[in-house]
Amino acid sequence: MTDEADFAAWQKKVEGTNISSTTLLATDYLNHFNEIVMLLEMVPDMPDMIEDCKEWAPKSYQDHFRDSAFSDRELAIEAYDHVPSRFRDPFEETINHLNTIVGHANTQLDAIIADGNEELLRETANAVTKSLQRFMDVASGIIHGSAKTMSQDEIDAALDL
Repeated sequence: MTDEADFAAWQKKVEGTNISSTTLLATDYLNHFNEIVMLLEMVPDMPDMIEDCKEWAPKSYQDHFRDSAFSDRELAIEAYDHVPSRFRDPFEETINHLNTIVGHANTQLDAIIADGNEELLRETANAVTKSLQRFMDVASGIIHGSAKTMSQDEIDAALDL
């Protein structure tokens, strides 16, 4: 965990970078989820894309930056250990929801493709990508310092695809 003096020191370290000095988090991590959203959006028109979707795997915040070309990647990796729990906990919970949605979506879409129901495939892919976008919006808000998350009812509705 981090104390306020440590947090303040890290806020100064990240000033002038693409890492939020409010939270010590970087929106570049959301590119990992933008990738799967784009793939899922293509599935109704190109059902074979489901294979690419199934190859996508959750990646931790720090692993994302280890594998990225992000200019401040080392700083982002190190700063993550200093993110206060008031930001880190809701951020990680939101990321877990995103990962869960993707896993369920791949299974669900694969079954719909096997059944050959093009209309249901389009509807489901659309619902999945909208749900992912809602959680990505929440994650982005947290990265920028918002305390606003989704209510349990909103989470349940978004996860009930």
